[in-house]
Amino acid sequence: MNDSTITLPWLVVRQDDNGNRYRVGRYATRAEAQKIADSLGERGHKQLYWVECVGQPGGPAGSGGPDGAAG
Repeated sequence: MNDSTITLPWLVVRQDDNGNRYRVGRYATRAEAQKIADSLGERGHKQLYWVECVGQPGGPAGSGGPDGAAG
């Protein structure tokens, strides 16, 4: 595990209308990541944005993908 995984465990992920997924950014807190995801989602495009937590053993599993399924 590298230092960025430890200090920036929260990802914002975008899925386009073709099903392609991209990492938008990494953030230190879930609140910060959610604020970015919400802001991007309000732009009215067809892309989906959500927040995930990456590999911290014993930590939260994340919020799941666009269908709400965790993990």
